[in-house]
Amino acid sequence: MPTLSALAADGTAYRRAFATAPWTLPSHASLFTGTYPSTHGAHGDHTSLGAGHRLLAESFVDSGYETIGVTNNTWITGEFGFARGFETFWKGWQYWQSDTDMGAVRRARERTEQLGQVADSLLDGNPFVNAVNLAYSELLQPSGDDGAARTTDRIAGWLGDRDDDRPFLLFVNLIEPHVEYRPPRECAAPFLPADASYEEARSVRQEPRAYDVGAYELTERDCRLLAALYRGELAYVDRQLDRLRAALRAAGEWDDTLLVVLGDHGENVGDHGFLGHQYNLHDTVLHVPLVVHGGAYTGGPTTDRLVQLSDLPTTLLDATGVEDARLREQSQGRSFHPDADAEPREAVFAEYVAPQPSMARLEERFGDLPEHVRRYDRSLRAIRTGEYKYVRGSDGSESLYDVRRPPGERRDRSADRPERTRRLRERLTAWRDGLDRAAVDPEATVGMSAETERRLERLGYL
Repeated sequence: MPTLSALAADGTAYRRAFATAPWTLPSHASLFTGTYPSTHGAHGDHTSLGAGHRLLAESFVDSGYETIGVTNNTWITGEFGFARGFETFWKGWQYWQSDTDMGAVRRARERTEQLGQVADSLLDGNPFVNAVNLAYSELLQPSGDDGAARTTDRIAGWLGDRDDDRPFLLFVNLIEPHVEYRPPRECAAPFLPADASYEEARSVRQEPRAYDVGAYELTERDCRLLAALYRGELAYVDRQLDRLRAALRAAGEWDDTLLVVLGDHGENVGDHGFLGHQYNLHDTVLHVPLVVHGGAYTGGPTTDRLVQLSDLPTTLLDATGVEDARLREQSQGRSFHPDADAEPREAVFAEYVAPQPSMARLEERFGDLPEHVRRYDRSLRAIRTGEYKYVRGSDGSESLYDVRRPPGERRDRSADRPERTRRLRERLTAWRDGLDRAAVDPEATVGMSAETERRLERLGYL
């Protein structure tokens, strides 16, 4: 990712940045609210961000900013509570914004399935709008693109036509480094093994939930091929990041822009026996890139300071001078702005509140589940310092890892380092007991359209 590397060299890179959760919905909710999953209440048991929390975009729009959100992930939509505060909110997979998702047609693998999707979706809502969105998805989307190119095109057009003299907050979610990995051939080629072809790599099965329940296996070579595709996706996103930078420069906005580039979670590509980013709190899914460029971050050093995504709301308030007492009071994060007086973190925390999808959903799809999969039916919480990581499950399980050196999270040290385990257990318990809990009904279900369900199933979430 040469563009990201250049931004890091000119700005500030945080080498020890961590998400508060291993998947999109709770991680973005923490990014938008500055709170942990138990507090904001958006997680596997309650898949919506409630109206009781102040969102970052609300702070900026109330302070006179123009606010624009662009999403390419189905979870990050108004349907799940994330559009509040955005004056404009685009779904990147649509030409004209609509509640009907014709992108599901393109994602269907078999022609008969595609025809079924057309029949199901075309007359749902406005048939003309649906037909345009279908043509846009089918004919104009570049090969290997899941929305990044047209998202960048749309932003560049907006910047070029913009005559609003207000400052703006622009949020962009790109989804390419996410199963199914299908980067353009030229982006994947540099990362493929010398004896492998792009076609061989694309033929490797990519169904995270089927893999997790043992419905099929991946060889070491399969994992190497998938990792190459994953790196190809990152390279492709980096190209779009370069185009976004160029669009900001062409619009005369670059010198006044604070740009934050981050991941909301990582991926397991066969790591620890998983594919995707569910059912665990390993660093492979929690350790994320974070680069800040512009303003007080210009020419800053690459730092090993521990930070997490819930720290960003107050950091951005400090960076822009936006005042919002309610968001600050709500936030459980610590600003890492260079001029902030917050103490640096000694530890970061993460939660996996409930399995997503649930065991019942897995049974519905795959039938009887292996015993090792049933062990996933628990919540997990973790504390990570610069030296150790402690993970505890609601089933009483616990693990301690020395993250300073190999083999890292492949060897549980809890038995041979009982005192270290006890101290971290107590710190994690004190942190958990001190959390404000969201008032949500665990029996309540968040309604979603059939198109949304199909889209999330394609992404491996259902």
